[in-house]
Amino acid sequence: MIQNINWYPGHMKKTRELIQENLKAVDLVIELLDSRIPISSRNPIIDELVGDKRRIVLLGKSDLADSEETEKWQRYFSRKGDKTLAIDARSGENINRLFSILDDVQREKNQQRQMNRSIRMMVVGVPNVGKSSLINRLIGKKSAKTGDKAGVTRGKQWVTLKNGMQLLDTPGILWPKFEDQRVGLYLAFCGSIRDEILDTQDLAFELIKVLEKRYPESLQNRYKLDEIQEETLDNMEAIAFKRGFLMPGKRIDYERTGRTVIDEFRSGKLGRITLETVPSEGEPEND
Repeated sequence: MIQNINWYPGHMKKTRELIQENLKAVDLVIELLDSRIPISSRNPIIDELVGDKRRIVLLGKSDLADSEETEKWQRYFSRKGDKTLAIDARSGENINRLFSILDDVQREKNQQRQMNRSIRMMVVGVPNVGKSSLINRLIGKKSAKTGDKAGVTRGKQWVTLKNGMQLLDTPGILWPKFEDQRVGLYLAFCGSIRDEILDTQDLAFELIKVLEKRYPESLQNRYKLDEIQEETLDNMEAIAFKRGFLMPGKRIDYERTGRTVIDEFRSGKLGRITLETVPSEGEPEND
């Protein structure tokens, strides 16, 4: 099993300072979460930094998540007092609804101020949560850098949206230590931690273990497995045999098998999957 996943390079500290320095300059914060792991992708440092500043919570990559679970998560965050919206920045789903919410904020601010000024906002989130794709949708052209790996955006970027509003893009930020190691695993599954520091075979093993419980039919259907077996290693080896990932002597290519499972989860080929369920009243958020 993978132990003690932590990744906190130097630019994370700089990002924290960047957010702190610019909070006073913005009217609201857009917090982008991953719909598949809404709690694990919610950085407690961001919560601490933003404080009482007005916030919109976006559940991104909704096309990859279980739609029923996403609806539950929307209700969960709304009950906590945050304006919440599920989006798919790649297809543009619900981007117009987001603009409507921003227009409401603009009208409210205009009533409070003596002179009208386009609102300014900041977008924050963990690495590889889809901030750059969201920004490209909001500005109406491809400007912000995008990528499948953690750490694509590195610097401070002010951009003007299609409606004239100003937005500050910030690099993805993680936190120094994951108190619950499942948080580190879930972030790694979804690509928010650099793959280069992880063991692909072990990571895939842990992902299969989670999917055996949460979405066994997804594993069975995608890899044409006869059944889901009790031992995770048996299921991983069955996937390898079904895909023909064998080396000379019929030895299993665990590396290729692991990479395939991870890539197909991240791309949605395993189906729409949400790894975290909404906690019941009184339950810890990552139970």
